Amino acid sequence: MIDQYASLAGNWNYPTKIRFGAGRISELADACRAVGIRRPLIVTDPGLKPLPMIMDAIGTLEHAGIACGLFADVHPNPVGEDVEKGLKVFRNGHHDGVVVFGGGSAMDAGKAIAFMSGQTRPIWDYEDREDWWSRADPAGIAPVIAIPTTAGTGSEVGRAAVIVDERDHTKKIIFHPKMLPVEVIADPELTVGLPSHITAATGMDALSHSLEAYCSPFFHPMAQGIALEGMRLCREWLPVAVKSGSNVDARAFMLVASSMGATAFQKGLGSMHAMSHPCSSLRGTHHGLTNAVVMPYVLLHNRNAIEERLAAAARYMGLTEPSFTGFVDWVLALREDVGIPNTLKDIGVDLDMIEQAAPMALDDPSTGGNPLPMTLGDYEMLYRNAIEGRLI
Repeated sequence: MIDQYASLAGNWNYPTKIRFGAGRISELADACRAVGIRRPLIVTDPGLKPLPMIMDAIGTLEHAGIACGLFADVHPNPVGEDVEKGLKVFRNGHHDGVVVFGGGSAMDAGKAIAFMSGQTRPIWDYEDREDWWSRADPAGIAPVIAIPTTAGTGSEVGRAAVIVDERDHTKKIIFHPKMLPVEVIADPELTVGLPSHITAATGMDALSHSLEAYCSPFFHPMAQGIALEGMRLCREWLPVAVKSGSNVDARAFMLVASSMGATAFQKGLGSMHAMSHPCSSLRGTHHGLTNAVVMPYVLLHNRNAIEERLAAAARYMGLTEPSFTGFVDWVLALREDVGIPNTLKDIGVDLDMIEQAAPMALDDPSTGGNPLPMTLGDYEMLYRNAIEGRLI
């Protein structure tokens, strides 16, 4: 009877206020008023900009007497220049908050624009290293209302933005506790039109967040429990969402799984993300798709550290074979079921990239959460295995 809950709307406060349920986008003006945003800048991506949901949102706000601007000049993997352009629009329009529509790219750009709206240092001075976040002026961070249109990144409940530094082509995580959106509108009807291949890639991203958080060696029991249920929801609902895109129940539960994964990964990520980030910045690969491709290779590499833990997850999720092998077999079957390629070569990553990518992966902050310590040689081997399709 679990699907009965998908039709219910609810207001949640974990970790931020969430208005969940079909049709809740109609409350956008009320949400702006509730958090004191009087002149929002809508940030989205070029693909969403011409769609009715954006025009309807602008109309809803204007009808409520709330003037708004629009910025959509965002790359699929947002770069520093995107943030700079958005900042100019924000400041020139005298905006006092950001409303973000989109998946990870728009979310990252919108949150970064709001964060930088009142800062004086370069964005790279706030990278998620040591206590660099404390350099920011918290009074200079504009509020954000986040409206996810994909179920994957979970950035609507995150305190960071991933931005590509064009100087060295690396993805950098910009972090501050006040980057957390002040309110989320999670309306599953906004994700109904998502193409099946994007549904699959973003859904596998949600799975990777919960899976890597669950396997992380750090102690965070609350995140551990959230991650476990997030994986179960992905198992039950991702194939349905991919094959029956108009199924609002499936779309709703994948939105939940997405937010759960991003809530859980405060416990840590790992080598899936560390490998994915260089692929995206150097070859422009889709982040969620790349995580999905490298997933089984990383799991097998980490086997000695996570074997018992994944056996427990397999039991909870009701897999036919409740063991590490059974879990990996499920991942492989799920990837095939939703159309994920087997190798990095299939998505444009070749052996020539390893020399540049392996050191970047080793230096990526996500490496610190991997269940096993990683070396440069480990990443060189993992990239080669994932490019050539060697599951060992």
